[in-house]
Amino acid sequence: MGGYILAIDQGTTSSRAVVFDSDMQVAGIGQKEFTQHFPKSGWVEHDPEEIWQSVLWSIRAALKKADVKASEIAAIGITNQRETVVVWERESGQAIHNAIVWQDRRTAIYCEKLKRQDLEKLFTRKTGLLLDPYFSGTKLSWMLANVKGARARAAKGELCFGTIDTFLIWRLTGGKSFVTDATNASRTLMFNIASQEWDEDLLEILRVPAAMLPEVKDCAADFGICDATHFGAAVPILGVAGDQQAAMIGHACFEPGMLKSTYGTGCFALLNTGTDMVRSKNRLLTTIAYRLDGEVSYALEGSIFIAGAAVQWLRDGMKLIGSSAEAGKLAESADPGQQVYMVPAFTGLGAPWWDPDARGAIYGLTRNTGPAEFCRAALEAVCYQTRDLLDAMHKDWRNDGEDTVLRVDGGMVASDWTMQRLADLLDAPVDRPKILETTALGAAWLAGSRAGVWPDAKGFSKSWARDHRFEPAMDEKTRAAKLKGWKNAVQRTLSDG
Repeated sequence: MGGYILAIDQGTTSSRAVVFDSDMQVAGIGQKEFTQHFPKSGWVEHDPEEIWQSVLWSIRAALKKADVKASEIAAIGITNQRETVVVWERESGQAIHNAIVWQDRRTAIYCEKLKRQDLEKLFTRKTGLLLDPYFSGTKLSWMLANVKGARARAAKGELCFGTIDTFLIWRLTGGKSFVTDATNASRTLMFNIASQEWDEDLLEILRVPAAMLPEVKDCAADFGICDATHFGAAVPILGVAGDQQAAMIGHACFEPGMLKSTYGTGCFALLNTGTDMVRSKNRLLTTIAYRLDGEVSYALEGSIFIAGAAVQWLRDGMKLIGSSAEAGKLAESADPGQQVYMVPAFTGLGAPWWDPDARGAIYGLTRNTGPAEFCRAALEAVCYQTRDLLDAMHKDWRNDGEDTVLRVDGGMVASDWTMQRLADLLDAPVDRPKILETTALGAAWLAGSRAGVWPDAKGFSKSWARDHRFEPAMDEKTRAAKLKGWKNAVQRTLSDG
């Protein structure tokens, strides 16, 4: 066994594998995109088999690029798109339906029904979540109700439910391990984040048989052994966390008050609140940041459904740009006299609005509006939405008077223009790390520290290195005017606006 760590980062649009060396530096990366399925308006699905094959391909590619054999890998860490649901047969391991993706909105009517029954307070008290189609529980309930014979088979123990981490572990271990971690479990609407158990009351409401649920472990734990038939050697799986929590860990946000935001398909900001389970009064989520050695640390989370996906829409849907990298350059050249606002509610609005029926809108168009102004509006929308989240967080939990510093990661942070505009609109410093593979790094640290080849949390925190700090440079009058215009655009976009 060598000192290398393999991180599997299974995302919404692609699967990645990253090999880290003993110095916690990237040695090799493999990545493969997979198909997005949109069977109906508002529905988003993935083929679990295609995800599985993309993961295998990415791992082999990463090992090859790193020139590392599986026998040199000390441990595997897994991080994944969270609330996405897979149900498969215990006997064959075959999925009974496409995976229903976290972005999917098909259960909006069911969520409204549960709200009318005055059940949202119960779900929020037990899980820290709101009744929204975003979360796993109602997706699972839909699948059990709409796939012929599924609920009866589940009750008999013939079917397994899992988020993507559980499905991958099942496949990697040849069906020997049926497990998840506390962070992924906390996003299902079925896990009590205080008692750390699947909640019988919520399972009964959602009509989910307990027999189909995995065992919940700490984030750094023994999740099983990856079968040698896959890569030529048996390797232990020792770390698992949902992608946003893994990013928080990768940023070494181990102290209460530390804050990170990830900019990928969506945007997710997490504020570490330590052992304090803060109940939000501003429609943020109370979630598990990580669970290590049986001790739970909590976080306040704000979820933005569309971030990088808005740039992808400009590229693939509108054909306004040839590559995502062009967006920042074009935004920089946009006419400063035009105030164009994009509210990217393509799949509803997340925190702090939580309006699943809102749809995307653009305001302030003139005859002179062109690709540059569209790009600026798309990138600024991410910044405005982050400001909304941080304002809500500061109302719920203050960091002992300390100034906010936001640590960032994800594909969008490579754009200096976007990060500078983010600092300007937040009126707070933004720190970009040297290692941008933050989510994979977090999963790798969980596995590496468990294997004893990487340092503990204190040592890992010392190794975190900043590439660049973006300081706010926008004058207050300009910032206030832009924020006022954004809030007006959002109010006009809300479904009851």
